[in-house]
Amino acid sequence: MKAAEAYRLIATVPVATLATLRPDGSPHLVPIVFAVFGERIITAIDGKPKQPVTPGRLLNIGADPRVSILVHYYDDDWSRLWWVRIDGNARVLDEGDEYSQGLTTLRKRYSQYESTPLPGPVIVVDPTAVIGWSA
Repeated sequence: MKAAEAYRLIATVPVATLATLRPDGSPHLVPIVFAVFGERIITAIDGKPKQPVTPGRLLNIGADPRVSILVHYYDDDWSRLWWVRIDGNARVLDEGDEYSQGLTTLRKRYSQYESTPLPGPVIVVDPTAVIGWSA
């Protein structure tokens, strides 16, 4: 699957799974909302209270920026199935132009961000590989 087709497909689903690496090397998976931001993927830590205070994904990225994002679509008609995995390096931003532009992009995609507390940091993933499959 070409990257352009992968990006077209992932823009059609609202939720993905972010995989980070814990310090012991084990995977840490969390569901995320996201937006395509140029050729990057952006997600935010929303303003809801977190336990622990600093989410594991942020701690993990601080220790090792390598991440994967899996976006997929399931249908009982298996001829419509597809998945896209984006491997890359993540950066955590809490200020600056890229942070502001990223929040604007997320707010355009998810109306919930207009009425929830201001998101915390954003995670920007710079892809190193875009891999996908479709039936």
